[in-house]
Amino acid sequence: MDLKSELLKSIWYAFTSLDVEKCGKVSKSQLKVLSHNLYTVLNIPHDPVALEEHFQDDDDGPVSNHGYMPYLNKYILDKVKEGTFDKEMFDDLCWMMTRKKNYLTLPQGSMLSEKDSFKLFCLFNMLSEDRYPLLIIAEEAEYLLKKISAAMSQEWDGKPLEDLLSQDASVLEEGLSVWKFLEHMGAGRLLRVTSTEAFSLALNEVFLEMYHGVLKMGYMWKKGHMRRNWTERWFVLKPVSMAYYVSEKLKDKRGEILLDKTCIVEAIPDREGKRCLLCVKTHNKSYEMSASDQRQKVEWTQAMQTALRLLGEGKSSLHEELKLKRRSQRECSQRERSLSTRSNSSNRSSQSDDSNYQEPDNERERHDQQIESIIQHAREMETRRREAEEEERSRQKEVQKELERQLKEAQMMRDSMQVEMVQKEQEAQQQRRRIEELEETQRRLEAALQEEIQVHREEEGARQELHRFLEAEEEKSRQCQLLQEQQRAQKSLTPVEEVPQGGGEEEEEEEEEEKKEEERDQEHSPSSALDCASQELQDLRESRQRSHQHLEEVQEKLRNASQHVRHWNVQLNRLMTPITPGDRFACQHRMSTKQNACPKKEGALASTEFISKYKTRVTTSPASELKQEVDKQMNAVSLSDGSDDT
Repeated sequence: MDLKSELLKSIWYAFTSLDVEKCGKVSKSQLKVLSHNLYTVLNIPHDPVALEEHFQDDDDGPVSNHGYMPYLNKYILDKVKEGTFDKEMFDDLCWMMTRKKNYLTLPQGSMLSEKDSFKLFCLFNMLSEDRYPLLIIAEEAEYLLKKISAAMSQEWDGKPLEDLLSQDASVLEEGLSVWKFLEHMGAGRLLRVTSTEAFSLALNEVFLEMYHGVLKMGYMWKKGHMRRNWTERWFVLKPVSMAYYVSEKLKDKRGEILLDKTCIVEAIPDREGKRCLLCVKTHNKSYEMSASDQRQKVEWTQAMQTALRLLGEGKSSLHEELKLKRRSQRECSQRERSLSTRSNSSNRSSQSDDSNYQEPDNERERHDQQIESIIQHAREMETRRREAEEEERSRQKEVQKELERQLKEAQMMRDSMQVEMVQKEQEAQQQRRRIEELEETQRRLEAALQEEIQVHREEEGARQELHRFLEAEEEKSRQCQLLQEQQRAQKSLTPVEEVPQGGGEEEEEEEEEEKKEEERDQEHSPSSALDCASQELQDLRESRQRSHQHLEEVQEKLRNASQHVRHWNVQLNRLMTPITPGDRFACQHRMSTKQNACPKKEGALASTEFISKYKTRVTTSPASELKQEVDKQMNAVSLSDGSDDT
């Protein structure tokens, strides 16, 4: 069926909707409005002059369908070009006009929405017979119902349709109008539907396939031409093109592959981590795509080959071709039934003629041969049809078995990949936990090293302070010894004077003056200085003892800090060279390759190297020399203390 015949079906509904009186005629003013809308929706340049001249006011009255057809053919249909207008918008205009008269409101409890009713209206026009009024026969209605049932993934149940045909014999003989068809569908008398949402989705899928000529649609991964990366796109395959979008909403179109007779579709081996690859080669580009599994790959390949076959045969729609095949099969079966009916009637007539008339034997034999040849031809046609059906059925079974086998292999591969991915994820988690522990241990080790360095500094300060106290104590002890020696010397030099037996007053006065002088001398004598020095020496000894006690506390802190450093160093080395269970030679191998296992940058030190270098620096520092000197002085002071005590 050509484009003109398709458009006439919808226009016929619009024209009959304007015939309010049902007399077969429409007023000229309404036809002007209809023509103007058709100009607009079909994207044809308006010709108001021709419109006014053709429908100028006169006394002819309303225009019939036959009177409107010349203008419709000449000024509208002959100027229409396929692909320059939106056919769905055109059908929506005609549906809106006819719905106002014949389908005002949806019946209560109907499973059809307004959009579903419009889609069924379009599909009805596609499958209806090419005669007016438009009707759909029972075979085409069954074909449409089977398509919707298959899209809903449910088994076809023909009992509702059989019940309707048995109740209304006119449906089997003549067919259904679109309004009766929508009424029966809304009431559920043609198809049993459990979910209205599932029915709407299935109807939309069938609408895209049959009305828009979509051979297949779905997600595939596509390789880019510029960046050469893989991106998931929603593909829509039609007989002339293959468009791809960002998502199934069909809003953001990213490109289109124009198909022609030179295109080639072939499978390519897996690579770049992608499976189920196929390639579409045009005259200037090659498009690489990856299907989700092997079954989808086979379906996409067959759909593309079907599109290329339709292009080679010059056909624009697969379902139009299938409709013509179904019609030819029905006509062939009708001819066979008519031939068999004629043969039976001829046999009966021949018998009656034999009883009444005597015909020549050669004429009767020739007639019998013709009947026999017709019957034989019908039998041969039926046999060939059955053989073709059997071959097609066996081929479909083989394809189904192959697809099931490939699907099973793909499922097994997917399961193994999932197990491997789980193992890899577990290993990655273990590695992440180990890295986190390693980083935490490294932070703890750095903190312990920093604390050890700080305690070393405190120890050095305590030793210096103790050294100062020891020097001051030593100096003060020397002073005490000097004062003691001076006191001894003075005692040895002063003679003991004898007291005279008698004397006068002058001698008593002289003695008093001498006593006063002695008291003044005693105030400045070496014994008083010795007492002060002894007191200062005692204070220095107490300070030195406190400093020594502080040094011991700092040394205890240093031992604890060194112990912490050794602990975290052991933990760090354990995490850097783990030994996994089940590896017999892992320990020996890691010990032999220890230097290469954890490479470090130039100038960087491992934990053990840093600690050993630091300890070497501490032992060779002036603080160690100071410690040795302090120890010597402590021994000397203890000896001096012992001598003083004695």
